[in-house]
Amino acid sequence: MATTLGTPPVPPPHSSAPGLVPVAESGAGPEDEPGSGTGTTGPGSGAGAGPGRGVWRRGRIVAALALSAASVMWAHPHIPNRAGHLGSLVETFLPWTGLAVPLLLLCALLRRSATAAVAVLLPAVTWCALFGGTLVDKQTGGGDLTVVTHNVNEHNARPAHTARALAASGADVVALEELGDTAIPEYVRTLTRTHPHHSVQGTVGVWSKYPIADARPVDISPWVRAMRTTVRTPKGPVAVLVAHLMSVRFTVPSGFTTDARDAAARRLGAALSAETLPRTVLMGDFNGVFEDRALSAVTSRLRSAQAEAGAGFGFTWPASFPVARIDQILVRGVDPRSSWTLPATDSDHLPVAARLKL
Repeated sequence: MATTLGTPPVPPPHSSAPGLVPVAESGAGPEDEPGSGTGTTGPGSGAGAGPGRGVWRRGRIVAALALSAASVMWAHPHIPNRAGHLGSLVETFLPWTGLAVPLLLLCALLRRSATAAVAVLLPAVTWCALFGGTLVDKQTGGGDLTVVTHNVNEHNARPAHTARALAASGADVVALEELGDTAIPEYVRTLTRTHPHHSVQGTVGVWSKYPIADARPVDISPWVRAMRTTVRTPKGPVAVLVAHLMSVRFTVPSGFTTDARDAAARRLGAALSAETLPRTVLMGDFNGVFEDRALSAVTSRLRSAQAEAGAGFGFTWPASFPVARIDQILVRGVDPRSSWTLPATDSDHLPVAARLKL
């Protein structure tokens, strides 16, 4: 019997013969499937890509802003003052740079960016390093002399009301700045009931429960804006100086205009250098913060009562919503025990007080 030999049957499409690996119609192998780590089949399919990689790639602008904010905080002493007194402007409002931290953190969360969130830690830590100690309550008990200073505002509509508030503050010595000619008699009449010893020099004055001597103006400007007197306390004499440095302005073409103020500060610093009494208290409106380098002729010779014995920043201006502490009580030869702001009067500044150990 004969056997007929023919062509072996061809397997139908999509079928497989034993021992053979099926091949897709497109010719692509399994290594090209989505998510396999090769090929270009879709977003995130690159080598090493994963679902969390995007959180590190997003938010680079927010991260850059966070690093810039931290740089301003750390490098503020090196910001030049030559162009528009930019350094002084930054130092005046430096505590407010902390507002950048929650804003940047919110942006990082909205962007779902791990890079930005980590970068925001840098300005947060920097701000805490600069100002964390300021928020601590450093007030202690004791002290021999309570002093108060207040820019009463020459346009104050109720000077008698302001004077009564200051008389009731419990201060032994009250220093006033920006005294207007028409208001001076009212302050004299009201304050001398509780503080019988006083001297007014130009636009500044001192009222004291203790005798005073050697009251005289201090030459810091073309008109009298500063004075010096000796307060004879039961613990001995104390040199008390009161000053109202020139106002500053901010304009677009000129920037932060402080030349007149800074010149007055240098002259006031010279008066402090010539002071012979070991115990000295300087009070007044400096139109600048203690940290402003342009006031170093004064601040380098004295210590801030608020910095040593206060609680918080003690902002004083403007009274309706204080953003800067430009009213100061500075000392040497005495120890501040407490420092605080008093309730608002009819002035645009808050009064400030300190309790001192002689």
